[in-house]
Amino acid sequence: MTFKVTSNSFNDGDYLSKDFILSADFGFGCAGGNQSPHLKWSGAPAGTKSFAVTCYDPDAPTGSGFWHWVVINIPADVTELALGAGSAGGSMPKGALQTRTDFGPPGYGGPCPPEGDHPHRYLFTVFAVGGDIHAKADTSAAVVGFQLHFNTLAKSAIMGLFKR
Repeated sequence: MTFKVTSNSFNDGDYLSKDFILSADFGFGCAGGNQSPHLKWSGAPAGTKSFAVTCYDPDAPTGSGFWHWVVINIPADVTELALGAGSAGGSMPKGALQTRTDFGPPGYGGPCPPEGDHPHRYLFTVFAVGGDIHAKADTSAAVVGFQLHFNTLAKSAIMGLFKR
């Protein structure tokens, strides 16, 4: 079976609804619900010790993209994150850890590309992890990504779009 991620919140290649867009609280000029989408995965390879989830915008005008969400150490017996799990007040599986994003604090921060820019791609990637990922809540996405690079058994992504 192939490792695959799906969502009840959007289909691969769809524009994301306002529910998932960054809220006005962040001060970037968007007024969405800032709710993390539902994600579900299947077909994890043998030897999977945990899962990680990231949301990354490769189109951000930063020179290095923009990390919107990083979750590590999701237990191997968990196969989905509920709608809103990564948002303020959401419920993550026991043992899972959300780490720092490019907004600063851990937790989901929705899309909010510059006004008038082309549609940005938001890659929600689930990693089947075979080794240990060592991080704290304030660990950067780059450091987590470095560890994922060497410990990923399989990964699958679903892409959402947004333009304003």
